[in-house]
Amino acid sequence: MNSPASPVSLTGPPLALSVSSFVSSFDRFAVSPMLVLIAVDLDVPLSAAVAAASGYYLAYGLTQPLWGLLSDRFGRVRVMRVALFGAALAGVASALMPVIGALVVARVVTGACFGAVIPTGLTYVGDTVRPAVRQRALTDLMAAAALGTALATGLGGVVAGLVDWRVAFTVPAVCALVCALTLGSLPEPPRARVEGAGLGAARYLGAVLGHGWALLVFGLAFVEGAIMLGAMPFLATALEHAGYAAAVAGLAITAYGLGLWSFAKLVKRLAGRWPAPALMTVGGAQLAAGFLLVSLHVGMVTVAVTALLLGGGWSFLHSSLQTWATSVVPEARGTAIAFFACALFVGSAVASWVAGPLAEHGRYALLFGLASAAAIPLTAVAALTRRRYGLLERPQPQPE
Repeated sequence: MNSPASPVSLTGPPLALSVSSFVSSFDRFAVSPMLVLIAVDLDVPLSAAVAAASGYYLAYGLTQPLWGLLSDRFGRVRVMRVALFGAALAGVASALMPVIGALVVARVVTGACFGAVIPTGLTYVGDTVRPAVRQRALTDLMAAAALGTALATGLGGVVAGLVDWRVAFTVPAVCALVCALTLGSLPEPPRARVEGAGLGAARYLGAVLGHGWALLVFGLAFVEGAIMLGAMPFLATALEHAGYAAAVAGLAITAYGLGLWSFAKLVKRLAGRWPAPALMTVGGAQLAAGFLLVSLHVGMVTVAVTALLLGGGWSFLHSSLQTWATSVVPEARGTAIAFFACALFVGSAVASWVAGPLAEHGRYALLFGLASAAAIPLTAVAALTRRRYGLLERPQPQPE
């Protein structure tokens, strides 16, 4: 394999990239508060409307490896622009669909297209920002996505209720079109080439899937997704099970996006001063403490505090894992980041499936207690292996 090309000298993500990440996150999280309204308007059961969200999430996660391979082969900016154009068209189609089946198809296509934005954006940062300040830049990108998450969970249902749910699909679609046009001004970063026999895609896959450290990082992402993304959605249902209205439960979960945004700013200050294992330890401790708190008592205050702690845990732990993923296989960075994201979402899907029966029977204390317990070995393994990786990567003194 050739060594990676020299990165462009940037210290943070370009504004167009941050806005694109914001729009992608907003579109992904805005649909949940609108499901009841969609079901009523289209005169279908709620379970049918949920398919519009679950299909979106499934397409979002499963298309990650494809986008990664394409970005390694054809370029980061080109792939993001094509994906955003597709998301714009599919988003407008979503707003126009008169029946649930067509809406589900449109949302699946939208999720597949928006799925390219954040992982490819992370790859762009990995290509253009030097390692010493890369986590700070990735944290900026995470903060933009977190702001989109917070506004989507807080405003998505309000916009749909006061205006129309179709407007909540139209606005991100228009923004995606603007982002696709604006990204045209970004330079395409140089990419290293993977040498060897076979087609280009096979070489990139071999470089990533044959790398032991990369497989470890993917495994950690799978477990993190299972704990965090798999258990967190049940915070709202736990509140509703305790007698709170759906709107109130959604308001409490908004604390997650706000916590993620604020803690991301703190991580940006600490990155470079604290070693990655220390950041991982702080993040994992927040995950464990947050889920432990809500396993003891479900209420507005405990759920809001847990959501804040989960936002902090995501900022500290996930940004550290993301940074590691950008550097573990630099010659196939796009493919590595895509598999990292895919592992994250597959982990969340598996955990949601396993946790569903517990939630159905109201056993939230056990559900959240298991998530808290699982965060402890995840944190220990992540911190210890990251420290080991750092020692192996450190230049060895040459004999005189």
